[in-house]
Amino acid sequence: MKLHVPISLRWSDLDAYGHVNNAEMLRLLEEARIQAFWVTDEADAPAVGASTTVVSTAVLDGRPGAATLSLIARQEIEYLAPVPYLRQPLDVRLWLGKLGGASLDVCYEVWSPVGVAPELLFARASTTIVLVDAHSERPRRINDVERAAWTPYLDEPVVFARR
Repeated sequence: MKLHVPISLRWSDLDAYGHVNNAEMLRLLEEARIQAFWVTDEADAPAVGASTTVVSTAVLDGRPGAATLSLIARQEIEYLAPVPYLRQPLDVRLWLGKLGGASLDVCYEVWSPVGVAPELLFARASTTIVLVDAHSERPRRINDVERAAWTPYLDEPVVFARR
């Protein structure tokens, strides 16, 4: 199952060519990832998709003083079309391509806003995250609660056109 996270663009996300800057695209992916998988205050938890809420997947606590750090080990992005400024939120689709021992791969597809025709795929990406114990600063295994929450979102990893 894929999560659908609406992500709004800011005017400052654009570059001199009038489309979303490549570095800003990584920030947009980070924003979607945090909304989907990180703990927030319940009052701030946005709805994702028609019937899925972030609460069902949010098991990582990235707030100051958390027991686990989530560190980015690798990121790859493939741009398929320039993203112009859009007033409606982009539809960022997320799923997990791999659940390892202490790491997970978050996969993304960045689509045009829901209901806007034609439907365009702007980018696909993948981020490898390593869970690290904040005290020892050593990788720690994915626990049973995390694995149970994330397993429904496990699917085939993103496939890039060029390898």
